[in-house]
Amino acid sequence: MSDDATAFVPGHVTGFFSAHPADDPAVAGSRGAGLTLSHGVTVTVEPARETTVGLDGEAVEMPPVADVLRSLGVTAAVDAESDLPLGAGFGVSGAMALGTALAANAVFACGRSENELVTLAHAAEVRAGTGLGDVVAQARGGMPIRVEPGAPAHGRIDGIPARPEIEYVAFGGLSTADVLSGDTTALTAAGETALEALRAEPTLDRFVAEARRFARDAGLLTDRVEAAIDDVCAAGGDGAMAMLGETVFAVGTGLSDAGYDAERCRVHPAGATLLSD
Repeated sequence: MSDDATAFVPGHVTGFFSAHPADDPAVAGSRGAGLTLSHGVTVTVEPARETTVGLDGEAVEMPPVADVLRSLGVTAAVDAESDLPLGAGFGVSGAMALGTALAANAVFACGRSENELVTLAHAAEVRAGTGLGDVVAQARGGMPIRVEPGAPAHGRIDGIPARPEIEYVAFGGLSTADVLSGDTTALTAAGETALEALRAEPTLDRFVAEARRFARDAGLLTDRVEAAIDDVCAAGGDGAMAMLGETVFAVGTGLSDAGYDAERCRVHPAGATLLSD
């Protein structure tokens, strides 16, 4: 057992998705597509008598993280740092769960494989109602297309071979749990249509176009998000809404060109990884 270990997990923006619940949380998940970000979450785990979880120096309730540690049979102090806002569609809870799994496995010499750790984190997210597809996407990196739902033994992932610069503006959060616990019929139908179109033309342009269409057809657009997307398009850019948050992302300098004070990063080339053990 080492003193501590640190993992980095990229942020993840979902452009569109369809929900696929199941009794087994490893089988449950989502189909859809998104992009992972060079802005992400750094998670440090060290042994402790009682489990504590912190984000940017503040104690937080993060059920998926506690679930992962229970599944590994350990208690630890988990300290996460991130440039990304919580609850705004960047997969922060999934990143914390996956980073905790990777780092705790190293600290406590649990002997789990990468797929086993991804499965633990994915199942924890599903049980908590905080996400259906972030963890498997964050484990892969790039621009993942979630072809079939679920953890590695059940799901299937493809990807778009592109690594553009990305800008984003977060106006606020939406409750993932509230959306996923409600009627997802229209959302899932819109997500399936978008996925079919993207698989026929797996390009960055098609992804953003389908993400815009999905937000409208699924009834998830807010006034501020819709106005920002319209501004980006009017300025000659390409942007869409991040699922699930009151957040707009744009390719290149789309938001800056439209007059917004945007954060800038790029698609992350690889998935979650240990930084030190």
